[in-house]
Amino acid sequence: MTLHTYLTMSKNQLLEFYDELNDSVLEETPTSQKRLFQKRESKKQVADARLFVRAQEISREFKFTYKAARFEEAWLLDSLVEIAEHQWISDVLRKVKGGKEASVYLCTPGVEVDAPLLAAKIYRPRMLRNLKNDSQYRTGREDLDENGNVIVDDGALHAMAKRTAFGEEVRHQSWIAYEFTTLETLHAVGADVPKPYAMEKNAILMDYIGDPSNPAPVLNAVNLDPDEAKSLYERVLCNIDLMLKHDRIHGDLSAYNILYWNGDITLIDFPQVVIPGSNPSSWTIFLRDVTRICQYFSAQGVDCDARDLATDLWTSHGHKIVKEVHPKYLDAEKQEDRRVWKKQN
Repeated sequence: MTLHTYLTMSKNQLLEFYDELNDSVLEETPTSQKRLFQKRESKKQVADARLFVRAQEISREFKFTYKAARFEEAWLLDSLVEIAEHQWISDVLRKVKGGKEASVYLCTPGVEVDAPLLAAKIYRPRMLRNLKNDSQYRTGREDLDENGNVIVDDGALHAMAKRTAFGEEVRHQSWIAYEFTTLETLHAVGADVPKPYAMEKNAILMDYIGDPSNPAPVLNAVNLDPDEAKSLYERVLCNIDLMLKHDRIHGDLSAYNILYWNGDITLIDFPQVVIPGSNPSSWTIFLRDVTRICQYFSAQGVDCDARDLATDLWTSHGHKIVKEVHPKYLDAEKQEDRRVWKKQN
């Protein structure tokens, strides 16, 4: 399909773009959300889709082995063209994983990267993601730009506060930048995370875990013998402790976000990382992470108490346990309750 064809698409063709990118996740989406996805008469959807398609005009052609659907191909071209130009990758072999937030592709390295295989995690276009539920993680985080630097530009900060289209794009980029910078920090201090190589637009390039035929399974799909379970449990705790030491809480840690390969583990998916010292919900989120880990390892025969473990780890880094108060128990007319609400938000 030529660029001219992309740029002259009809309304129905543009909406088909939404369908193709959502096919892989709609089957797992609740009915109420499906109806939201399928409101085809939204003028904003059409406008956002056309803007995305027009972005292909600046992308130079990049041939790869993976045969994507036509709109997915345009999305890949736009996401990976700069990574390819820097010779960080030479080919995209296949899709490893599709998801509601991002898809992961197996790539062969270019001359600038010394690795046998690479994984390109490509976030879905901003207009296809719902950022409204991210606030519990973003609280207390400074927003980052496309280079991973703290945003100080008043115009960008104002746009984010007003939730303009530009502001939402900046928020989307900050979400991605937090994953990349967290991977950089944790990999540098010896955590079991993929080595990150590059971040461009909505793509992060990192180590691929697995072999050419099979990606590493998530830990939740693996049954461990007792000795290995105990060893890996202790390794996960080391990683949790290391994250706390560097002011990070995973935020969505479970056996579904840990890969298992040849007896080793790799923690993945960090865009929602929480800053423990500045997020009033940090203890609650941290306890949830530890509880999920203990649920998996308890089923593998490891004796562990999630609350005691979380408490010991949390307080060992100087953090205090603060129980968040549900809004329904606060009285807006009371000054003390208003202070509690302000502190939590």
